[in-house]
Amino acid sequence: MAPEGKKGTPFSYVEVTEQKRLNEARENGVPWKKWGPYLSERQWGTVREDYSADGNAWDYFTHDQSRSRAYRWGEDGLAGFSDDKQQLCFALALWNGRDPILKERLFGLTNSESNHGEDVKEYYFYIDSTPTHSYMKYLYKYPQAEYPYRDLVETNRRRSREEMEYELLDTGIFDEDRYFDVFVEYAKADPEDTLVRISVHNRGPEAAQLHLLPTLWFRNTWSWGNEETKPVLGQIDGNKIHASHPKLGDYTLQCEGAKELLFTENESNASRLWGQPSPTPYVKDAFHRYVISGEHDAVNPQKSGTKAAAHYTLDVPAGGSKVVRLRLNRKPAADRFNTFDKTFDTRIDDANEFYDRITPKNLSEDERRVHRQALAGMLWSKQYYYFDLDRWLTEHDSHPMVGSGKGGARNTDWFHMLNSDIISMPDKWEYPWYAAWDLAFHTIALSLVDFDFAKDQLLLMLRNLYAHPNGQIPAYEWNFGDVNPPVHAWATLFLYRIETELGRADIRFLERSFQGLMLNFNWWVNRKDPQGRNVFAGGFLGLDNIGVFDRSAPLPTGGHLDQADGTAWMAFYCQCMLQIALILTDYDTMYEEIAYRFIEHFVWIAYAMDRIGTNHDEMWDSVDGFYYDLLHFPNGDAMRLKIRSMVGLLPLCASTVLEGGQLDKHPRIAELVNLFRKRHPEVIEKIASAEDLEKGGYMGRRLLTTCNRPKLKSVLGYMLDENEFLSPYGIRSLSKYHKDHPFVFYLQGQEYKVEYLPAESNTGMFGGNSNWRGPIWMPVNALIIRGLLSMFPFYGPDFKVECPTGSGNYMTLFEVAKEISRRNASMFLRDANGQRPIYGGTKKFQDDPHWRDYILYYEYFHGDNGAGLGASHQTGWTGLAARALDLFARLTPEAVLASTSKAIAEMTREQVAGGTVADTGGSNPDE
Repeated sequence: MAPEGKKGTPFSYVEVTEQKRLNEARENGVPWKKWGPYLSERQWGTVREDYSADGNAWDYFTHDQSRSRAYRWGEDGLAGFSDDKQQLCFALALWNGRDPILKERLFGLTNSESNHGEDVKEYYFYIDSTPTHSYMKYLYKYPQAEYPYRDLVETNRRRSREEMEYELLDTGIFDEDRYFDVFVEYAKADPEDTLVRISVHNRGPEAAQLHLLPTLWFRNTWSWGNEETKPVLGQIDGNKIHASHPKLGDYTLQCEGAKELLFTENESNASRLWGQPSPTPYVKDAFHRYVISGEHDAVNPQKSGTKAAAHYTLDVPAGGSKVVRLRLNRKPAADRFNTFDKTFDTRIDDANEFYDRITPKNLSEDERRVHRQALAGMLWSKQYYYFDLDRWLTEHDSHPMVGSGKGGARNTDWFHMLNSDIISMPDKWEYPWYAAWDLAFHTIALSLVDFDFAKDQLLLMLRNLYAHPNGQIPAYEWNFGDVNPPVHAWATLFLYRIETELGRADIRFLERSFQGLMLNFNWWVNRKDPQGRNVFAGGFLGLDNIGVFDRSAPLPTGGHLDQADGTAWMAFYCQCMLQIALILTDYDTMYEEIAYRFIEHFVWIAYAMDRIGTNHDEMWDSVDGFYYDLLHFPNGDAMRLKIRSMVGLLPLCASTVLEGGQLDKHPRIAELVNLFRKRHPEVIEKIASAEDLEKGGYMGRRLLTTCNRPKLKSVLGYMLDENEFLSPYGIRSLSKYHKDHPFVFYLQGQEYKVEYLPAESNTGMFGGNSNWRGPIWMPVNALIIRGLLSMFPFYGPDFKVECPTGSGNYMTLFEVAKEISRRNASMFLRDANGQRPIYGGTKKFQDDPHWRDYILYYEYFHGDNGAGLGASHQTGWTGLAARALDLFARLTPEAVLASTSKAIAEMTREQVAGGTVADTGGSNPDE
C-alpha cells in the first residue's frame, strides 16, 4: 500500500447538492452515475462492427443498413441514454411525414462520400449536464421538409478538395424556419428513477405534424453464441413498458398520454439485408415500416419483444410547442407525474447552483455560456465502449494464438484487450472510439467538474486490459498500435498537483499511474529510438498531414526521419516523469535513482537536438533559429525539411522549472547530477545559456528546457509574428510564410508540397478529414500556453519579448500566455458586432435567436478567421476552452511567480464544489 499523501492547506466550503451526489457515488457506492448519455451517435461504420475481408468498415456496415441490422458491439441513438453497460437503451425516433427514413440516428457522409472525409450532416447541441447526469439537456433541429440525403451525398461527392463541404444549411432546408426544435431533458429523482421531458417547438410559419417515438430497447447480447438469456419488454397497464433483464433487473417506462405502444425485436432484417429468412417476423426496422410504410403486421401484436416505442402524433401549431413526459424507474413511482415538473425545477436549480459554484464570478454572461456548454459537451461525450479483441479476432480467424490466424484483420497484436467501460470520446459521431492523447486533454477540462472521473480515465489506459504487455498505450481502434504523443504523464501530474494544493493529495493515484507510465516510457525508448541516439521518431504523432511525407508510412526516399516533435515529446515526458519521481521520493527514497535517470535522459535528448559544433544532421538550424524534422537518406546524407510548422514549436512545451535547492533535498540525486556535470561539462554548457548557468533564474530556480534563452527568443520571434504563426485566434499549425513560399520536394519526377492551407486539407493524407497545415488546434495551443507559464517563474517579470513581433509592444511570458489564451477564447465569443468567429459567414448561426447562443466545439479552426472546421462536436479536447477561461479569469502573474500549481489551485479553491478525492488505489485495476 502506498503511504498517505501529503496534505495541503485544507479549505472550507458549503457543499452544493450536486457535489453531495458525487461524494455519495464515490464514498457510499450510490449509483448516481449508473445512468447517463452512454450511447454512441454512430455505431455503424466502426471497426468493431467490421467483419469484412478487406477491412473497409465504412462500406461493410452502412447508414442505410443501420435501421435494419443489429449491432454486435454497441448501440447508437438520438439524445441517447443508457445504463453504464449499455444493456437497456433509450433514445428518440422522429418522422416529419415526408422523410423516406424514420430518423433514429444522425446521418453523415462516409470518408469516401465527402470531399473532406467523414462528416455528420445534422444540427444538434449539448446544452447542459451535471457530472452525475442528474440533469441533462440536448437539442436536435429536425427539418419539416424531406431530409436531403441524396443531395448531400451527390453534391459533396462532386466537390473537389479545393472546395468547402456542402452542409445541410446550404441545401435551403431550414429556409423560412420550417423545422422543429426538439429539446430532450433528463432529470433523476433518484439514482434509479429518471424523468424524461421532450419539448417540440415548431419554428415555422404553419402548423406541422411530427411523429415522436421515444424508444426503449435492449442491446443485442443474445445472437452471438454467448448463451445469454434473452431479456424481454412487454406492455403493462395501458401505457407502460416493463423491461426485464437477467443482469440489470426490472424497470418500467411510463409514457404519459401514449395512445399506442409498439413492440418488435432488436434483430436483423435478414430478408432486406441479405435476401435470407429472418429469425423472427418482428425485426429491428419494424417501426420504420409501421410508421412510414403503414405495415401494421411489422410490429408484434402480442406487445412484447426487445425493442419498444411509444408512438405520439403531435400537431404543433406555428410558433407553438408540445411536451411529452416519460419516466423510467426500477420501482414505478406512486405519484407517476404529479411531482414531475417540480422535480425538473429542482434539478435545474441544482445544476445552476453547481455551475455558479465552479464558474469564475468575473466571467461575462457570454463567457459563462461558452464555459458551461463546453463542460456540458464533455459530459455528454461519455460513451460505453465495448470491444473484446480476443473474441473479435477469433471471429475474424485472425487470432495469432488461436486457430489459423490467417484472416488478416487489424489489431492482431492486441488480443489481450477487453474494453468495457464508460470512456470520454473525442466526438461520438465522427470519432466514436477513444483516442489516447485526446483523452489526456479531456481530463484537464473534466477535472473542473468531476476529478474522480478524470483520474479514472487516465488510469484506464494503463490497465492490463488496455495497455499492451510491452507497455504501449493503445492509440485508437483503427490501429491500436499507432503512436500518439505521450501526454499522459503531464495530465496525471496536472491533476495531482491541483488536488494536492487543495488539501486532497492522492498519492495512490500518482504511484499507480507512475508504474504504468514507466512501462510506457521504456516502450518509447526501446521502440522509437532504435539506434539509441536519444532522437525519436513515432510516425504522424497526432499531427496527421503536417509533414511533406506521410510520417507513418515508409519514406519514398528510403532512409528514416528524425522528428523534432517526437524528440520534444520525449523530452517533455522525461520532465513530467522526473517531477512525479521527485514527489514520490518524499515517501520512498528508492525513487531517487529513478528521478536521476529522467534528468540524465532529458539532458541527452536536449543535447541530441543541437550538439556541439556545426552539424548538418541535427534538428536545430542555427542560421534560421528554428527546429525542423531531419531526413536521413540511405547513403548516410541528411537534410533538414525546412517547414516552419508546429513540429518546430513543440520544443517550447518541453520546459520545467525546479525550485532553488529542490535537488539538494535529495542527496543521492544531487550527487549523481554533480558527477554528470564533472564528466560532461560541455553538454551542460551547450543546452543551457551561459547567463542561466552562472546566475540561475528568478528566485534561484533552475530550468530544464530544450529551448535555452537564445533559442527561446528566436522561436518566439517566429511564433509571435502575425505573418507567421500568430493568428487573431491563436497559434497556427503551419506558418503563413508558406502561403507564398510553399515547401517543395522533388523526387523521381514527383512533386511533394506543403503550403499554407488555413481551412481544409487539399490532400487525402490520413483520410483528408483533418488539416495540420494552417488551422488552429486547441490542444497544442494549450501546451504552448503551459510551456510559457512554466518558464515564467524562471525568467521572471523582467524578461520580455516582442508581441506581436515587430509591434514594439513587449510582454512577459505570462502576458504572452494570457494573450494566446484570449485569442483562443475569442473564437467562441461574440465580437463587437455580435458575431462568433467560429460560425464564419453562416448567417443562421450568427443572427437567428434560436441558433446563435448554441455553441459548437469544432475539431480545429480556420487559421485566419477562426471559423470552426472538421468534426463539429469534438468537445473532447476543444473543451479545453472551459479550462482556458477558468485559468486566466483570476490567475495573476504574482501568483504564478510564487508557484504555478499553487496559483491554479488557489483559483480553483473558489470554484471547486469540495469533497474528498477518490480512493483510486484499493480496487482491481481490471474490474
